Amino acid sequence: MKNDLFAGIALVLAVAPVGAQEARQISVPGNPILAEGDYYSTDPAPFVADGALWILAGRDQAPPDVNDFIMGEWQLLKTDDPKSGKWTHYPAIAKPENVFAWAEEARAYAGQIIQGPDKRYYFYAPVLEKDSDAQDRFAIGVAVADSPSGPWRDAHPSGPIISQRVPVKNDIQNIDPTILIDDDGRVYIYWGTFGQLRGMELERDMVTPKGPERNIEGLTGFFEAPWIMKRKGVYYMLYAGNRAGPKSDCTPAVYHACIAYGTASSPMGPWTYRGVALKPVSSTTSHSGAVEYKGQWYLAYHTADAKGGGHFRRSVAIDKIEWDDSVTPARIRTVVPTLRPQPPLAPTRNIARAASATASNEPLPVQYWIKSLNDGITKTAPLPPDMWGSWSPNNPASQWIEYRWNKPVTIDGSRIWFWNDQPAGSGVGVAPPASWRLEYWDKKGWKPVPGASAYGAEPGAFQNVTFPPIRTRCLRAVMTASGDGKGHAGLAVQEWEVLAPKAALPVVRDAEAKPAAKCG
Repeated sequence: MKNDLFAGIALVLAVAPVGAQEARQISVPGNPILAEGDYYSTDPAPFVADGALWILAGRDQAPPDVNDFIMGEWQLLKTDDPKSGKWTHYPAIAKPENVFAWAEEARAYAGQIIQGPDKRYYFYAPVLEKDSDAQDRFAIGVAVADSPSGPWRDAHPSGPIISQRVPVKNDIQNIDPTILIDDDGRVYIYWGTFGQLRGMELERDMVTPKGPERNIEGLTGFFEAPWIMKRKGVYYMLYAGNRAGPKSDCTPAVYHACIAYGTASSPMGPWTYRGVALKPVSSTTSHSGAVEYKGQWYLAYHTADAKGGGHFRRSVAIDKIEWDDSVTPARIRTVVPTLRPQPPLAPTRNIARAASATASNEPLPVQYWIKSLNDGITKTAPLPPDMWGSWSPNNPASQWIEYRWNKPVTIDGSRIWFWNDQPAGSGVGVAPPASWRLEYWDKKGWKPVPGASAYGAEPGAFQNVTFPPIRTRCLRAVMTASGDGKGHAGLAVQEWEVLAPKAALPVVRDAEAKPAAKCG
């Protein structure tokens, strides 16, 4: 993104200290809220306190080329009016090791703050235990404070309230807690990841497990990030779902997640799947929280849309939730993410983004995503859904990828960016192609592009091919797979550009549009 995207964003330091850093007032023109790249924010947990809307968030701190959740602290955002774009940012309100004597540094994962019946605030935080013989050391602690911004102190100094050892033994990763105080004052906690969701009642002290610990079922495709809420007597559970496939209502690629939801008539279910509240966003993970504020419901979630953002450098966004009360239980209308005003796209010779993409291996293996071929993005350390790929247990000797335009285009060049995890000549993993070529459709069949320059196959950078202008509606890159005589490696392409003779304002195909007609 260009720096001028963030022009006009006012940052004014406030005077009230919060922890080791000061709160600051920010005025932003839209999503994400923190977009400048100095503070990434993730795993939002909204709540209402003192007449304001607050969002608890973690802080992503991974370098751009590191694929790991490096999250050392929590932060807060506060507003009196989400529409105004005016927020107070409270950096570093808590760090795991400063709140819980039994916790390791960093790994400040997704938590939630809720006000208890004693008017104090309770912070349910997943952290790593320092001294534990558990197979997975993630555990859920509870901190308490008189103010949402702290200072926070351990409400259960003897250790976590939930781990693989307490209150009963379990073998799941104990993260992503979400809390409900029901109308009758009873307290419920839910948590889990990797397809395992648990629920349990707590004593009214907000800390002591009352039990029993239960498996929560019926939420189709549950992966992680549960969020419990109640509206008009109906219990709603939002969650990150990754039931993947070409016909899935959630996501075509398994690394990505949608925000799905289910409903129940009692806190422990039975739960019924109801649909998708938010489709996959620009980050592979999706994590949401919902809250009603001044009569309007809001969904907070994270994306990779900030300056320098990525799958491990995420930023919180917020949009309205609209309800369909014509059905019972009321349906959550699918939230359409909004984005702050963007600078106009520069003229370009690349016309690939106006094309629909297809490939010889459709339906693609669910770890890849065909739309990444012409999204205009290349990454230093991509994940599988950032590329088209063909890896399978039995890779064929050849594969192709194809662009189709709605009407003929004139082109005279192409650029392709291969990805690999194995060297050229390998028969396993993903390797650069042994060779490749471009073919075009001329109404009589597929023909090699005439007069093409050399076809480079070096991965990790664009490989340029030029040729005399041709006019066509379909173009293919046909790749011969690397092999070692025993088998063939898979193939992968991060980005494939097709160049017109002259630059023009880009046309970007609507992702929901009907694919262009087949050639041949």
